[in-house]
Amino acid sequence: MTVYASVDLGGTTVSAGLAGDDGQFIALRDIPTESYRGPKDVLARIGAMIKDLSKDTGLPAAIGMGVPGLVDVMNGVTTFLPNMPTHWKNVPAAEILSQAVGCPVYLLNDVRMATLGELKYGRGRDVDSMAFFALGTGVGGGIVIDGKLRLGSVGAAGELGHLTLLPDGPLCGCGNRGCLEALASGPALRGEAVRMMLSGHSPRLFEMVNGDVGKVTPKEIGAAAREGDTGAKEAIAHAAHWLGIAVVNVVITLHPQLVVLGGGISLLDDLLIDPVQQMIRDRVRMIPPETVRVERSSLEDLAGMHGGIALAQLGGVKP
Repeated sequence: MTVYASVDLGGTTVSAGLAGDDGQFIALRDIPTESYRGPKDVLARIGAMIKDLSKDTGLPAAIGMGVPGLVDVMNGVTTFLPNMPTHWKNVPAAEILSQAVGCPVYLLNDVRMATLGELKYGRGRDVDSMAFFALGTGVGGGIVIDGKLRLGSVGAAGELGHLTLLPDGPLCGCGNRGCLEALASGPALRGEAVRMMLSGHSPRLFEMVNGDVGKVTPKEIGAAAREGDTGAKEAIAHAAHWLGIAVVNVVITLHPQLVVLGGGISLLDDLLIDPVQQMIRDRVRMIPPETVRVERSSLEDLAGMHGGIALAQLGGVKP
């Protein structure tokens, strides 16, 4: 059996795993990123982790690695990782890791890698076109057309979290105003729920977290909404509205057969999916709205890891 490795580099944690040709994981492991040590140290520890995981299987034939930022996919170089010290500017990460492990390494943006995982091993297996929204602390995305992940000329196509929806809206981390990320990310949802709670409109949520705003998460917001909490339902409806507008714009532009919602906020499930699907029915006029499905990721937090295996199997993807 040929073995492949996947690496998902995060700001606080690095996940790695081994899988065979069928994409089923043989081994999984996490280590702290400790990004303050610098790129060379992080990559050296990733290499050591993969070697340790491979003791019983032999070294992988290839490694697919997702990183949180911009990548020169043709040359395996990170160009800008905004939440990492030094931003990993022009780091030949693929070459460094390849030398450490002794096999080819292919890089991709982490959310585009999750999109690839969903395409090959998740909901996208039976479609030719798909849009993927990763809804978490930020909002990322990826697009699939004609059965292929599309990256654009510099590998940045699919930044769906930075569609401008409200021109004079709240400031986004990217520096623009009114991006989807500023309106429907985890912090945006929590912020609206906390406002409702402190205004007295969310008594059940207040009770669930004992009034501690630091304990308000999408999980608690969803639970409170399902128990009839008006404020929690309003907060979710606010995020779902803007997500729905973004999805409608993507549908009109690309007409994907499938829209997949991933990330922690997607666990709200029907509380989020139903209003988004309704928004498509209400606002899409030039395309039969029933031809577009909206579903939650079947791979959940392993979408990126599956994408790394797919990336390794493909031998990388081209812009």
